[in-house]
Amino acid sequence: MFKARISANRPSALALATLLVAAPGVLATPAAAQDQPAPAAAADDGDGAIVVTARRREERLVEVPIALTSFSADQLARSGALDITDLAQVAPNVTLEPSRGTNSTLSAFIRGIGQQDPVSGFEQGVGIYLDDVYLNRPQAAVLDIYDVERIEVLRGPQGTLYGRNTIGGALKYVTKMLPDTPSLRIRATYGTYNQAEAVITASAPVSDLIRVGGSLARLRRDGFGKNLTTGLDNYDKNIWAGRATLELGGNGQPVLVRFSGDYTRDKSNPRGGTRLIPGLLSGAPVLPNVFDTRGGLNDPRQDIEAGGFAINASAELSEAITLRSISAWRRDVSRTPIDFDALPASDVDVPGIYRNEQVSQEFQVLYDDGPLKGLLGAYYLGAKADTQFDVRLFTTLAGLTAFTQANVDTETWAVFGDFTYDVTEQVSLSVGGRYTSDERRANILRQNYLGGGSPVFGGAGVAFGAPSTNFTGRSVFRKFTPRASLSFRPNRDHNLYVSYSQGFKGGGFDPRGVGVNAPDLNNDGTRSQDEIARFLSFRPEKVDSYEVGYKGNLFDGGLYIALAGFYADYTDVQIPGSVACTVGNLPSFCGVVSNAGKARFKGVEAEGTARLGRDLLSPGDRLSLSGTFGYIDAKFLQYITLVAGQPTDVAAFRKVQNTPRWTWSSTLAYETPLGEGRLNLGTTVSYRSKTYQFEIPNPYIDQPRFALWDASAVYTAPGGRWSLGIYGRNLLDQRYKTSGYTFIAANATTGVPVLGGNGLPIASLGREGTLTAFYGNPRQVFATATLQF
Repeated sequence: MFKARISANRPSALALATLLVAAPGVLATPAAAQDQPAPAAAADDGDGAIVVTARRREERLVEVPIALTSFSADQLARSGALDITDLAQVAPNVTLEPSRGTNSTLSAFIRGIGQQDPVSGFEQGVGIYLDDVYLNRPQAAVLDIYDVERIEVLRGPQGTLYGRNTIGGALKYVTKMLPDTPSLRIRATYGTYNQAEAVITASAPVSDLIRVGGSLARLRRDGFGKNLTTGLDNYDKNIWAGRATLELGGNGQPVLVRFSGDYTRDKSNPRGGTRLIPGLLSGAPVLPNVFDTRGGLNDPRQDIEAGGFAINASAELSEAITLRSISAWRRDVSRTPIDFDALPASDVDVPGIYRNEQVSQEFQVLYDDGPLKGLLGAYYLGAKADTQFDVRLFTTLAGLTAFTQANVDTETWAVFGDFTYDVTEQVSLSVGGRYTSDERRANILRQNYLGGGSPVFGGAGVAFGAPSTNFTGRSVFRKFTPRASLSFRPNRDHNLYVSYSQGFKGGGFDPRGVGVNAPDLNNDGTRSQDEIARFLSFRPEKVDSYEVGYKGNLFDGGLYIALAGFYADYTDVQIPGSVACTVGNLPSFCGVVSNAGKARFKGVEAEGTARLGRDLLSPGDRLSLSGTFGYIDAKFLQYITLVAGQPTDVAAFRKVQNTPRWTWSSTLAYETPLGEGRLNLGTTVSYRSKTYQFEIPNPYIDQPRFALWDASAVYTAPGGRWSLGIYGRNLLDQRYKTSGYTFIAANATTGVPVLGGNGLPIASLGREGTLTAFYGNPRQVFATATLQF
């Protein structure tokens, strides 16, 4: 387990300097706050340089040939960040959002690579780590921010330094180590929409070598809107969470063992979308409040439980060699009703249950002696991901239901290493590699019912015909992925680097695929298991990523800046989707997953902070400007799909989802003495250009460019004993879409919606026409008081 030195006293605005420039014609519409979470960072090595641990060892940031953004606990607290999705506003080329129709399932994209389909069978493109433990599934991964030491966002493929290979990047959530003295910290928040939160953290040493501690969090808020059918609040929050830690050793001893456990119970109401077109059957009008919904499905009642246990141990065998072990078990269960059509009738209603369990073990040997530094590691993960859901189409045919049960087990192991050799005092060469073996086992059952929902969800439906899928399959995917970088440091404050890394994500089986739709290659009226397996399976995907960058501390620490240019070839891109289809002569819902082809990403990123001056308005004050900037040209070079039954390349009509071309943020922060304490004032503007929700452009749910504006004022008493902060987020009350559902007829090539005689789209599944959207949080104002002993 590694530690980072974090200074609470350095100015917390650590982002990019000189980027307070808005795109022409863009209205500023709110984002972060006070000292906005800064780009890379965390500690001061004595001369103003930032120190991070992105490569599993302490290094000055300018020495690290990796594009990363890091947020310290103080920066997060002063910005008023509520959960990890807030970080995307100030991290370039990053998208973090709650998945469609959920409160706690995460959709994450970095530099164009990610995955927004949360069902079993699909691996995530961005790795989420909680205290170095990889979270295998996206359910319950929208982590609330409390008891945190720092959060790091690493861009580009990761695999030679971390347990699980991730093709797009990694997000690391690191909780605080226990202090050596008794401590108690209480944080309370109240704000608009009856936001009422409390977090209590306490710890104490039992002896010189034993420390215990824990946190309890109660996080709640009324909804931003209402479900006009059920009367429930919509977009509310109702969470209990806690963490407990036992540490043995440390304090100068060569061995440190940390036992930790966490538990979260989320009983928030179902998150219903808002229709963007009138009901095609009922004529129900579009609601004026985008946070209102009419969805009638509320069974099963939404309930999410998630938790786990981990043992992080390290032993220093000598001055040069350290051993580490990371052992973990995690489990989560999500029961959720998703009303796709957002109307009282069961037009496209999907009650679902997700059950996930994982066991992982990682071993590392770290070496640090003279010019050679690095690590060797081994990793194992055994995981079960089980999904059950109905698709209820009662308006199409009375009681028509398509039930799916998809159990997908993953067993993966890997060996990896990464070493840096200082060729001279100015030149360093880093090389790394990883060998991964991913085994996927799938059991998929698909059964139609008539007369009501499936018995799994308490329905009265009766099985109609034989299962359209009853499949058991196994595949193994193996791959070696290398990494290399070369750094040139003319002096200790400047670094030029070039790097190459390869990422890999295993294939699998489409959990929503329909076996009877598989081609009958033998023309004998039957389909073999091999034919069904080929139809349901998809291949691994791969990315080759190239990066050139510069990091520097200039003007005696007055300006930190990081620049990176990147290029990536992305092949065998996995594109999951769902379409209307016919199964057993009945209208239904089918999965369509393909390795669509090739994509190319190229872009630039910049981050930094300028200290604009001290003692400007009063003795002891300081002013800083920070910001981030991202540009990405993301393009499909090949996208093969069936048009009129023939494979056709439609790349010219497809877009990379959840990847705006432009992202930027700028933060102005001012700190000044007030009485015997200090006052921190901050304001942040962030911007995202047009975002496509799916590969097929959709004028209804795609989000045009928008900007957000946040601000805060935080007073901290002498010695940090207490603080009081006032925060405003999305101050201009911008309405912006984060995701959506669509089942409307569209041109197979261009994706342009097909309109009926009434000028509205034609429904492709159900009769009402599913075209619903989910929105980001409206304006919120809240105050937080913190007391610590």
